[in-house]
Amino acid sequence: MKNRSKENIFMGHIREYYERIIKLQETEWKFISSHFSRKVFAKNQIITRQGETENFLSFIETGIVRFYIPDDENELTFNFSFDKEFTCAYDSFLTQTPSEYELQALTETVVWQISFEDLQKVYAQTKVGNYLGRFASEKLFLAKSKRELSLLKYNAKERYLRLFSEQPDILKFIPLKYIASYIGITPQGLSRIRRQIA
Repeated sequence: MKNRSKENIFMGHIREYYERIIKLQETEWKFISSHFSRKVFAKNQIITRQGETENFLSFIETGIVRFYIPDDENELTFNFSFDKEFTCAYDSFLTQTPSEYELQALTETVVWQISFEDLQKVYAQTKVGNYLGRFASEKLFLAKSKRELSLLKYNAKERYLRLFSEQPDILKFIPLKYIASYIGITPQGLSRIRRQIA
């Protein structure tokens, strides 16, 4: 009973997320929510591997997800996802082709997932399905665009300050080497910036 209560509470977060754009009929919501399943990833566990096809769109209940290109010498971290956000290797998910990067849980991360196949059912069998899919895809696209514009418009110090202002708890959970990679500098460069603003 407790697990069912927790499930209902959190599925309410997804419903609230969706109802920012459109009111859901109860029958539609029951059909949509029945296709989500809960999964827990341990700290540092890989969620999606490079070379694998992304089969799930995930809504983060709690946790932090890192996007990165693995490399023995110089990994490139290029995005993070946080609580109450959709996340996945979206280009791989859309095209159903192997991902060129990996997703990793930086903390214990709880997600609610819907498979590619089930999402197609939601699109086909509910009136609001396409609105909801578009909303999730727009959010993921805007996050990507924001990252690209940040690299073009701001210097490393400004990118660090913006990231810190948007996610003030980020330093508690994300190793500095990942933050340095994300804003496009070395860990030593990030240390200098932190000393300047301390």
